[in-house]
Amino acid sequence: MNRTTSRRPPLALLVSAVVGVVVLALPLVYLFVRVLDAGDAAWAALWRTRTLDTLLTSVLLVALVAVGALVLAAPTAWLLSRTRIPFSRTFMVLTALPLAVPSYVAAYAWIALFPGMEGIWAAALVMSLCTFPYVCIPLLATLRSMDEGPEQVARSMGLTRGAVIRRVVAPMAWPAAGAGLLLVALYTLAEFGTVSIFRVDAFTRVIYASYRASFDRTAAAVLAVLLVVLALALVAAEARARGRAARWRIGPGTGRPVDPIPLSGVGRALGLTWLLLVTGLALALPLGSIAYQLMSSQRRAFDPSAFVGAVAGSVTSSTMGAVLALLIAIPIGVVAARYTGRWMRSLEAGAFVSHGLPGVVVGLSLVFLTLAVLPAAYQTLATLAFAYAVLFAPKAIGATRSSVAAVPPELESVARSLGRGPLAAWWTTTGRLAWPGVAAGGLLVLLTAMKELPATLMLRPTGFETLATRLWSRTEVEAFGAAAPYALGLIALAAVPAWLLSRWLGSRSPGSVTGEDGDMVPSSATARAEVPA
Repeated sequence: MNRTTSRRPPLALLVSAVVGVVVLALPLVYLFVRVLDAGDAAWAALWRTRTLDTLLTSVLLVALVAVGALVLAAPTAWLLSRTRIPFSRTFMVLTALPLAVPSYVAAYAWIALFPGMEGIWAAALVMSLCTFPYVCIPLLATLRSMDEGPEQVARSMGLTRGAVIRRVVAPMAWPAAGAGLLLVALYTLAEFGTVSIFRVDAFTRVIYASYRASFDRTAAAVLAVLLVVLALALVAAEARARGRAARWRIGPGTGRPVDPIPLSGVGRALGLTWLLLVTGLALALPLGSIAYQLMSSQRRAFDPSAFVGAVAGSVTSSTMGAVLALLIAIPIGVVAARYTGRWMRSLEAGAFVSHGLPGVVVGLSLVFLTLAVLPAAYQTLATLAFAYAVLFAPKAIGATRSSVAAVPPELESVARSLGRGPLAAWWTTTGRLAWPGVAAGGLLVLLTAMKELPATLMLRPTGFETLATRLWSRTEVEAFGAAAPYALGLIALAAVPAWLLSRWLGSRSPGSVTGEDGDMVPSSATARAEVPA
């Protein structure tokens, strides 16, 4: 990763980046200010019995989902990376596909088949099935890339296979699993639709209920701040558990890839049964349930104009949010990729303050902010797009930073020496080569915004509908047949940017450029490959 030696970016670029960071932090800062201004009322809301119950319920749900995701992911990753099991490539694809199904859509599909499902165990089951790929994918990649040398040494010292896994493989694989579990935990804290469908009084459901049911929304604000603190504590705990121990190979020579274990007979049958069970419950059952509800609701009235309006609402709002997120992300990403120093690192860290924030928190913050400062913006499409940008701009910032960092800065110097101005030199070199990765980040924001539910419910204009809100309104009254077209439409619509993103990330660059040490540095291909998925 190349960075310029200058510690001072152009003033216009620096100002744009600072403004972007302030914009991203504004809703959260205002939420904290509102809670502090509430004084004794905030303390009273904090120490209520219901607040403690909500905290314990949320922590228990996070623990159950994390354990469930790990239980599903670890054997799956082991089978696909360390054994010669039939159809492994097909199962690798099927293992990742549950991420394309929003968890509240999966919850709708399960409860449509099993109407009696409710409670924390039902929510934990469905969310574990939806989120285990967050753990499985990085764990699978780590297990496949490990050097077999340490394992051979451990076996030569008399350790059993189980002891080798516990004392050698597990410590080396933990960083990947821990990072995935952090994503699972943050996802669980932020999830609103699933806990509401299964009637679990987690933070998001209680915050939304307090917002809707009371004119005094101090309790909702206090719970929102407590939810943010809990999310930050999870991030800190994961970093501490990961530690700073070196887990890379430092011996001479090249590493030896792990030789997969051949399976036969009972072992192969058990392995295939496990993979079929996991992918069936996580993918086939929700899609089958939606298809069944869709077919069984053929006799019911279906309003094509309402469906088209919901599709248009999803596309319009998410596109506006993606464009706004890119406008905020580009200057921040360029500064993070090109300039060093403590202030630059602080600026980059500040930009990620909204990373992992629940949609219900950002939605509540913007409700308070617009009503107090700019009432005309309350429940407008612009405010909804701004909420999407605040929630998902870190995805675009990461894509921009990786894309710009992959382009040698010397190209801009050459363009300047040929008489081009600073902006023209940047655009004709770095901008042109980094643009595919930047645009891929925008697609990632678009894909995520289409599935956002609580912020959309709180901030949408009166009468404005998306596929997510239409699905929610019908699921709330248990009209599962009427909800089926919107669930299928949401999955199909979200599949379009997902497919474009996968094609973009998988395409090869027509050429490459040479770095300062003579190494070949791929231009847009590297930028695309480093976009976080």
